Amino acid sequence: MPQHPVAPLPAPRVLARPLAMDLLTPDTEVRIDTTVGYDSRDPHALSIAFHVLGEDPVVWRVDREMILTGSLQPTGDGEIRLRPAPDGGLLLLLGPAGRRAVVRCGQEELGRFLRDTFVLVPRGTEERHIDWEPLLASLRS
Repeated sequence: MPQHPVAPLPAPRVLARPLAMDLLTPDTEVRIDTTVGYDSRDPHALSIAFHVLGEDPVVWRVDREMILTGSLQPTGDGEIRLRPAPDGGLLLLLGPAGRRAVVRCGQEELGRFLRDTFVLVPRGTEERHIDWEPLLASLRS
């Protein structure tokens, strides 16, 4: 069976930026240091690492299109939901119902980071950055 030539993957590009967020509780707000990250090898998602109490960070992966939608209207299902905050920020509701954490971040700061990811990997080109070979090899074996 003839093999089709495969275009080489673009060189991986990684972004990371510290971003302060607030954990909202019924009684107070607690500032949390986070690092938002992006790796072009996983082109659809941002990572948000929450640095809490000196332990290993708690990392959530959030679809970048979901962040765009969530800045305008409520979106998401299951353990990740987003919606605009009344103060112009963005609310991230993370975790299962009943144990959900509500985190607020600055929509402008996150938006700048998100725009940078779309410069690295423009919308519609994400599939060109995924290495499909490991999946294909596992299917062949």
